[in-house]
Amino acid sequence: MSIVIITGGSRGLGASAAIQCARRGMGVILTYNTNPPAAAKVVGAIADEGGKAVALQLDVRDSAAFPAFRDAVRHALSATWGADRFDALVNNAGYGLFRPMAEVSEDEFDGLFRVHLKGPFFLTQALLPLIADGGHILNVASATTRVATTGVAPYAAFKGGLEVLTRYMAKEFGERRIRANSIAPGPIRTELGGGLNDEFEALLASQTALGRVGEPEDVGCLVAGLLSDDHRWVNAQNIEVAGGYII
Repeated sequence: MSIVIITGGSRGLGASAAIQCARRGMGVILTYNTNPPAAAKVVGAIADEGGKAVALQLDVRDSAAFPAFRDAVRHALSATWGADRFDALVNNAGYGLFRPMAEVSEDEFDGLFRVHLKGPFFLTQALLPLIADGGHILNVASATTRVATTGVAPYAAFKGGLEVLTRYMAKEFGERRIRANSIAPGPIRTELGGGLNDEFEALLASQTALGRVGEPEDVGCLVAGLLSDDHRWVNAQNIEVAGGYII
């Protein structure tokens, strides 16, 4: 059985990815930061469908806690699956901030940096000894790296850095046959950045070729598909999942 770790797996895209991966027979370790009940709900939904999942606490901003998290992963692998390695890491945890550059504080800038670029870098580094040869790293970037949108400059800049980092991961980890790809979701109906009101959703839908905003399942299905062996020759790529947003 393949085992995947999904950060930020208690809600939104991460929760959908966790459920879709479990439906394809993968074991799932999902992380949450401050909402254990939400994580437990996802674990329960997976169990109700015959899958197996474990929820672990992780604050991606706190890189000093990553060695302890690695130990928790090692224990969960052994206790739940009798394994000592996992097969895929999905760096998904994140949050949004909508504020013009002239109003962004240094603390807000640093917070976004720690979660969206520094966190994935050092979490991947910490977990490398536990990733199986032939595994996969999937980083969640954003369509805002392609389409400049007022109010999300720091977020988009760090997601752009994550795209570049993905290619370097593919290059450096290739000797272990570890693939690295990123995906770039477009407008999705989630709680990120406060969610979508009706007027904003209508605007985004009108700018999308398929005429609607995305749902978490649209992204979750792509994540599960990319992690499967069917896509074993896809490497060092950024794949936009946006329904044709501003093309």
